Amino acid sequence: MIDLSCCVSLRCAEIVGYSRVGVWQEFVVGDFIDSVMKKFFTFLLVIVMVLLCLHLSSLDEMFDRDKSPEQVELDWVDESADSVAMAQSSHLKFKGVPIDGSLELFVNRMQRNGFVLTSSLEDDVVRLEGDFAGFKQCEVYVATLDHKDLVARITVFFPSQEQWKNLYGDYKNLKGMLIEKYGKPASCVERFTGSLGNLGDDFRMIAVRNDECQYVTRFASDEGDIILSIEYRGSSTCYVQLVYKDKKNGQAVRNAAIEDL
Repeated sequence: MIDLSCCVSLRCAEIVGYSRVGVWQEFVVGDFIDSVMKKFFTFLLVIVMVLLCLHLSSLDEMFDRDKSPEQVELDWVDESADSVAMAQSSHLKFKGVPIDGSLELFVNRMQRNGFVLTSSLEDDVVRLEGDFAGFKQCEVYVATLDHKDLVARITVFFPSQEQWKNLYGDYKNLKGMLIEKYGKPASCVERFTGSLGNLGDDFRMIAVRNDECQYVTRFASDEGDIILSIEYRGSSTCYVQLVYKDKKNGQAVRNAAIEDL
């Protein structure tokens, strides 16, 4: 006969064994879930802290007490309203920007027009670079009045040329566009002061480098003067130059000088 007590004991042991395994599995799974959740919430906390730091950093920059009042104003400038103000200005304009106001304001407006600042605002003459009048990578120099943060003069260096036909071609092309916009020039001188200008294009480039080339056309308007010329720098660089002089700000300097007399 089968010992029933033995069978019952074996069955109980089997049940207890299964129960222990189930408890152990449940414990392991629960521990794994707890570990994953802890890592998730730790990662989430790190993300929140990073975002908070970035937000505080942006607020710090926004309310930086070291910034000048004018810089704070520039940060919040309404570009639409500023565009209207520029259009209504009675000063001479360069690429739609009035040649007036502080250096920082003028540079900010030029940057909005796609120009890149390539020097420090602390320099006596600030340098920018950009496309202008159909020419790529022109150098633009911004000058203020002596001892006063007021923009009054803009000088453009067009790309240098190595052949007279290209150099004169730039000059002639720009002159034609300026006549179309400003009308007949107030004055125009186009000549070589030496004999090299009569010996062909190669010698004309030598004449430019020897300061024997006088190609200067001046346009006058109610807002100021625009001067187009062929120039050189160093021993080999020849280029066309365009200068914008604002009349009002230039007159302000003259009036101050007269008061000194």
